[in-house]
Amino acid sequence: MQQVGREMSVVRRWLFATTVLMLFVASGSLTFADDFVVEKNVMVPMRDGVRLATDIYRPAKDGVASEEALPVILSRLPYNKDGQAKSAKYYATHGYVFVAQDTRGRYKSEGVWHMLSDDGPDGVDCAAWIGKQPWSDGKIGMIGTSYYGGTQHSMALAGAPELATVIPVDAMSNMGSQSLRNAGAFELRFWNWIFINAGRGSRASKDAGTAEVLSEMSDQRFSYLDHLPTRRGMTPLRLSPEYEDWLVSAMEHGPDDEFWSAVNVVEDAENYKDIPVYLVSGWYDSWGGNNTANFMALNRSLKGPVYMIMGPWIHGQQAAYSHGQVTFGKEAAIADQLAWRKEWYDHWLKGTDNSVGKADPFKTPVRIFVMGTGDGGKDGKGRLQHGGYWRNENEWPLARTEYTDFYLGADGQLSKEKPKAEESITQYQFDPSDPVPTIGGNISSGDNILLQGGWNQKGGPHIWNFLKPIPLSARSDVLVFQSEPLEEDLEVTGEIEVRLFASSSAVDTDFTAKLIDVYPPSADWPGGFDLNIGDGIVRGRFRESLKEEVLMTPGETYEFTIKLYPTSNVFKKGHRIRVDISSSNFPRFDVNPNTGEPLNRQRMFKVADQTIYHDATRPSRIVLPVIPKP
Repeated sequence: MQQVGREMSVVRRWLFATTVLMLFVASGSLTFADDFVVEKNVMVPMRDGVRLATDIYRPAKDGVASEEALPVILSRLPYNKDGQAKSAKYYATHGYVFVAQDTRGRYKSEGVWHMLSDDGPDGVDCAAWIGKQPWSDGKIGMIGTSYYGGTQHSMALAGAPELATVIPVDAMSNMGSQSLRNAGAFELRFWNWIFINAGRGSRASKDAGTAEVLSEMSDQRFSYLDHLPTRRGMTPLRLSPEYEDWLVSAMEHGPDDEFWSAVNVVEDAENYKDIPVYLVSGWYDSWGGNNTANFMALNRSLKGPVYMIMGPWIHGQQAAYSHGQVTFGKEAAIADQLAWRKEWYDHWLKGTDNSVGKADPFKTPVRIFVMGTGDGGKDGKGRLQHGGYWRNENEWPLARTEYTDFYLGADGQLSKEKPKAEESITQYQFDPSDPVPTIGGNISSGDNILLQGGWNQKGGPHIWNFLKPIPLSARSDVLVFQSEPLEEDLEVTGEIEVRLFASSSAVDTDFTAKLIDVYPPSADWPGGFDLNIGDGIVRGRFRESLKEEVLMTPGETYEFTIKLYPTSNVFKKGHRIRVDISSSNFPRFDVNPNTGEPLNRQRMFKVADQTIYHDATRPSRIVLPVIPKP
């Protein structure tokens, strides 16, 4: 009887494998390996009939797919699902089914691309399809970074029943507040994203001739930047109409309203599915501010649990420990990006009793990397050893924070002492035709036009629009306010704001702020090192509200709030805390023409006379979240 049972088992396995093979051949292509099987380009129908190209990776033994119903790891992305093969093979050989799907209108999927607005309903339909498959146990965990971190938020906001957990990394969200529109200014990294992706994986790129024209356009991005704004029908971008339409509409649309509502986690947190969430980002990532904002919002609305980790990273580089001209030490990296996620998935999708809730990086709800405790020397590759260490926390912002005002003062002073003068001002001129260049910062999608991360605030051949080795502080349109050398270490960890009293000769203009850790001269750095920590901007017409435009009255004094990106940094003894105030940071942000014309429709430029107030009744200041010593 045992022999008969074994034979029947073999027959069943053969029949199952044969049936699966026939189905796979009928619907897509099939690839075998000893320990996994992948079915390529299964066209999964959405509710409107559009079909999305999907790859399915399943565990196998001796090339035969497992019959077991398993939890699924899902990646929905616009960057070509073929690039998910490494992650897919890892999870398929560790007890999961991995599903990778090209989002609507991208690569092999049908339909027309729209910026994340279809990914809620498409995600729900995809999840429902997965839940009906015999290889699925009905539980889905999602994976992905940046745009396909945003597709995770989209699916959670849409409430897909099968969705059991998400790990959004550097995820797109809250696009009308501090990400695409940043306090009213437009982040040109997404202009760059459109100019690249309109001809890469788009519908238009499927025609060879059109693809060549769009590729040439992408190669000439520096020249197009010199001729902003980008107008409808006036560039080759018209050959990829959905991309042109989104970009021009986005650059014309300032208010944070329904236009930007596709993935608004902060305002729609009550609609977010109550599942375990692990939010991941970095102090130098473009979505870092959104990550902490999402944590605060979801932590209030979900039982979760909701976890967050913030490292010293740039966009998508959690496995690295250095960027720009700075290194933080090898301990800053999470070396195995797939294994730590697996620990989370095992716990929430399989019920495994493991390190989640017990050991790093899952011991406490918040884990942060405190930057700045290195020796400040130069490593073997010529990078500043800024250093730092990991620390576990229970909340964000930290309960023990002491919010401390550092006041802008006459002659470039920055101190805790409130100004006493009845009137004290500093003035400069802002010429839109000569904007202050971007040198590092919270960047993604920079791709040659922007440098990411930590850099000495000094020009050079690495800065395409500031080629000479001149410090930004030398510019007359950059106001520098800095403290005396610190008498002891000062930790700044949390959300940061600059409250600026200012007036302008223009009806609309921008004000920018940048926080800098000023290293003193040393043997390794004879000229010192001005390390950017965080930056921000505010567009004058949005000073009262991000929801509504109100032009300024020339010469009238207003209080502007400039929200910088969050950080955790120790300003060491002997260093200075510095705040730079200006009116541009290009091409990080689009340049305000100072004319008050409709956004992205300007034809004119005006030089604006800017006045910064720092006196007793108008005390401009930066509010730093100081963490007291234990």
